[in-house]
Order: sequence, then C-alpha cells, then structure tokens
Amino acid sequence: MGILGGSQKMGGCGSPSGGWVKGLVRRKQVDSARSGSGGGGHHQLAKELSILHLIAIGVGSTIGAGVYILVGTVAREHSGPALAFSFLIAGIAAALSAFCYAELASRCPSAGSAYHYSYICVGEGVAWLIGWALILEYTIGGSAVARGISPNLALLFGGADSLPVFLARQYIPGLDIVVDPCAAVLVIVVTGLLCVGIKESTLAQGIVTTANVCAMIFVISAGTYLGFKTGWPGYKLPTGYFPFGVDGMLAGSATVFFAYIGFDSVASTAEEVKNPQRDLPVGIAAALSICCALYMMVSVVVVGLVPYFAMDPDTPISSAFASHGMHWAAYIITAGAVTALCSTLMGSILPQPRILMAMARDGLLPAFFSDINRRTQVPIKSTIVTGIGSATLAFFMDVSELAGMVSVGTLLAFTMVAISVLILRYVPPDVVPLPSSLQESIDAYSDAQESSGIISQVSGGSSKDSTQPLLGKKDASIDYPILVEKVQDILTEKNRRKIAGWTIMFTCIGAFLLTYAASSLGLPSFLRFSVCGVGGTFLLSGLIVLTCIDQDERRHKFGHAGGFICPFVPLLPITCILINLYLLINLGAATWARVSVWLIVGVLVYVFYGRTHSSLVDAVYVPADHAEEIYRSSGDSLA
Repeated sequence: MGILGGSQKMGGCGSPSGGWVKGLVRRKQVDSARSGSGGGGHHQLAKELSILHLIAIGVGSTIGAGVYILVGTVAREHSGPALAFSFLIAGIAAALSAFCYAELASRCPSAGSAYHYSYICVGEGVAWLIGWALILEYTIGGSAVARGISPNLALLFGGADSLPVFLARQYIPGLDIVVDPCAAVLVIVVTGLLCVGIKESTLAQGIVTTANVCAMIFVISAGTYLGFKTGWPGYKLPTGYFPFGVDGMLAGSATVFFAYIGFDSVASTAEEVKNPQRDLPVGIAAALSICCALYMMVSVVVVGLVPYFAMDPDTPISSAFASHGMHWAAYIITAGAVTALCSTLMGSILPQPRILMAMARDGLLPAFFSDINRRTQVPIKSTIVTGIGSATLAFFMDVSELAGMVSVGTLLAFTMVAISVLILRYVPPDVVPLPSSLQESIDAYSDAQESSGIISQVSGGSSKDSTQPLLGKKDASIDYPILVEKVQDILTEKNRRKIAGWTIMFTCIGAFLLTYAASSLGLPSFLRFSVCGVGGTFLLSGLIVLTCIDQDERRHKFGHAGGFICPFVPLLPITCILINLYLLINLGAATWARVSVWLIVGVLVYVFYGRTHSSLVDAVYVPADHAEEIYRSSGDSLA
C-alpha cells in the first residue's frame, strides 16, 4: 500500500488532504544498502556470520532462565504430565512465525528485521510503530534479564548475601528503590563486548550458550537415570496424563509460547551473514528446533520425577533432584540459569543497535545512530546508547512489572511479518522509489519511451503535471494496492491485485474480531457470538479467496532470489496472524496501557522528526519494471 505511480514526488509538503496519508504508506526498496549504508560516508557491517554463529545467537537469545522456573508453574496450573505436549504445540506455533521470518530474511537480508520488512511491504507508518515497539522490547528485555542475574549469582556463591558489597543490591530509603549494581555492570560488560565486533561477541555468546545447553543436558541425562531407577512416579497418577484436560494443555501452550521468543534476533543480523539466502533460514530453523527439543526433554524428565502437584513453583528442577537425594545438582542447575541469563542478555542487546541503525539510515532517527565504526564494522554509537539506557534501567528500576511489555513488541513484529508475507505473495510493490537526483534521467527516459511510441503519457519534473503516473494511465491499485475503490466480479490480471488487497485487509479484520470476541468473556453472549460469527466469516472467506486466486508473478523478482520460500501460503501466515493476535489481546489491559504511552511518544517523535526527515520525502516513484533502465541510463547500475 501507499505507492504512488509515476514520478510524483512524495513528501511532507504534499497536498493537505493526501500528503499525510501518502507519507504513512510510502514504501522503500528491498535493499536499504543503496539508499543508506551504501553512501553518505557510511561503512558496511562486517559479513562474518555463518550458520553456527546464527544458531548460537538463536539458541542463546531464546533459552533463558525462565525454563528453569516455567516448567513448575505450567505443570502445576495447566498441563500436568502433558507439559511436553504444551511445549510441542507452542513450538509449532512459533515455527509458523519462523517460516515467515525465514522467507523475508533471505529475500531482504538487511538490518532491521521486522521493521525493515514492514517498511518494504506495508508502509512507513506501520514500520515506524514496529521499530519503536521493538526498541521498547529490547530495552526492557535486556534490563529485566540483567536484574535476574544477581540473585542467581548470589545463590551460586552461597546465598543471598554472598556477593561483594559493591555488587550486591542496596535499598535506598530516600528514593524507596532497590539499586542493582551487578546488573548495570553486566550490561556494560556485554555492551563493550558487542562493540569489539560481531564475530567476537557471537563467539562469546556461543561459549556461554554451550555451558547452558550442557547444564540442560545434565538435567536430561541425570533425570532420566533417576526416572528409570524410581519408576517415573510423576506419570503413575490416577488423574492420567491430562489432569486439566486438553484445554489445560492448550492454556499451558499459550504460556510457554513466550519461551520461544528470541529466534527473531537471528533475522536482525541478516546484513552480517556471509550467505544470507542459505544460512538465515537454516539458522532460524536449527535454533528453534534445538530449543523445542531441549524444552520437551527437560519437561518429560522433570514431570516424571515428581508429581505435578508437588512441584516447587520457584525451583522445580532443583527441588525435583533434591527429592531424590541429589542436593548438589542445584549448583549445576543454578550455573545453567546464570549462563542462560547471560546469553539472553547478549541476545537482547544485540538487535537493538541494528534496529536504531536501520531507522537512522531511512532518516526516521538522527544520522548519529547509523554510524558504523571503520575498524570493528559495528554500529558502536547505537550500541553504546543502547547499553547506557539498559544499564540505567537495570540499576535503578525493578522492571519485572514491565516484562509484559516485551511481549507486545515481539507479537506485533510476528503479526506484521506474517502480513508482509501475504502482501509479498499477492500484492508486492509494483513501483519503487528513486532518488530525486535522478529526476532528469527519469524525464529523459520517459521522453525516450514516449517518442518511441511505447508510452502515451509522461509525468516528470516540475514542469509537468505531477499528479499523473510516469508510464501509462493512472491505476488506483498503484496508489493503494491494499485499499482500492472496489472489487470487480470478473477475475482478471488487472483487478486481481484489487481483490487480493481487499481480501488481505478483511482477513486481518476478521482475525482481530474473532480473537477479540473469543477472549472477551465479559461481553453479552449474543454480542460475543455475533462478533465471532462476523470475524470467522471474514477469516474463512479470506482464506478461500486467497487460496483460489493466483499469486502475483512479481514475487519471483522481489528481493534476492534463491532463498527460502514459505510453504502453505496463505494458510500458514493467516494461522500465524490468528495466534499472535490472540496472544496480544490476552496480555492484559495494564500492559496495553503502559505500551500505549510509549507508542504515543513514538507517534509524536515521528510527526515532529521522522516524517519530515525520511529518506523518501523527495523520492520519485516509478514502475519497478523500468527502474533498472533508469539507473542504467543515469550511469548508476541497480544493485
């Protein structure tokens, strides 16, 4: 949506009625390197990462200390002995998003992750909100993880008061806060490590992640030995394997789904991967598969050692081993929790500088954030700002109450990535922005085409009518491929994009209505079932229409070819949208109230800075089929 045909210049100084809308829906080219990192004195990020590095980033960012606690809480309250099935279902749900990420990451291997994909496929306004939400996610996520390390370190060294005074938590009566110097120091150390270089920091994360995986393998191996020795008492219960029923198992899946958040960090490093078309999909898939396998095996063992109703909700794994006389195992498990937190801290701080860098490249943030160090080839300035912000929060604030806000950014990103896949397949951008410096080349190319009889009408520079398209007659689907005037009855190539665009929009509306009504138990029954019916009708109709119509042939030329192709489109992305919207709606009113404040601040920043400084303010939009010829005629080959 939001692509103007022809050579009309899009900017904040457009017509009062349409300038704002055009600014919100303008889209950029697939490869941001041409307009951002490729010029203006910037340096490229180092292409150092291989599949093993990506697996280390994915596993390290995903497996946090939560799994050492989560198994007890979910087993006691939701799943019982069927905990492994809850992790399996949640892993499958996460894999749906992973498939969408894999296709977009291999087609558009630039820094920015979901922000970058949204900017290409949806528009600048939505991309800004996604990027702004991801900034909140990584800042609070890193601070929350850092605050969780010091108590675990204290347990590892003998107790709550075992840390040195200068690292131990201190209560400040005048401010009524508990400061955590250890958390701040750890954030600063990780920030310094990330400034050294992507290869070095990933190697360190790989070492820490390996220690964590070894601790989990110990739990699996030793727990299996104890289970066969004792006859697996946790599975010999009169309540069976599903004491809370299938509903309880599914409720457990919704809870443990958040244990899979983190694999998207792999996509944020796309620009630093040696062979992104091959390595990014494999890295995402391998990381998610390893995490799911480890989660399930730990669940099977721990639930089998102790009846689910007798599990300690705070230290389920340690207490399970202690009940069988292995008190010393608590030290290994605590060490695993510490290493898990450290690797997750690295995974939380790593993506944010690249998000800031991508947004600054596009002009939505000051150019300060886009600077890449010549020697280390990492965005040091963005990394330092990120580290200072996270260290300050970790030192002064107990961010555990804000942890739910982390999930909002992730789930919004997952949702937009799935929508972007649908747009890419059915209504990919058919016009691209070119720098205003090529206006003369565009006019010359248009005149040449007109004189040769290929086109009948040209719209070019300031001396021509800027409201007409560059080539051919103006088509409403060029202005708004998602929102067009009407859907015609006869399916032809000319109106296929219109039908697909409307269908994608109504499918998303249907998914929202269905999940909202299903989650709002307080609504009157008649209203609730009516909204469910409308939403379900939109959703099912959208799925049928998108299944029946052909996908756009331009999808084969979109981005970099030869990468991963998401299967089962449109079913898979639509299911992904449905799951993520359901989880978003169920995060709670308090979480959404806090996030809304942050998003409002983001809107103000965009209105007063990003909108007017965007790199697309003076962009000239031309049909994608002619962009390469225009670049060639200007002496600048298209990348």
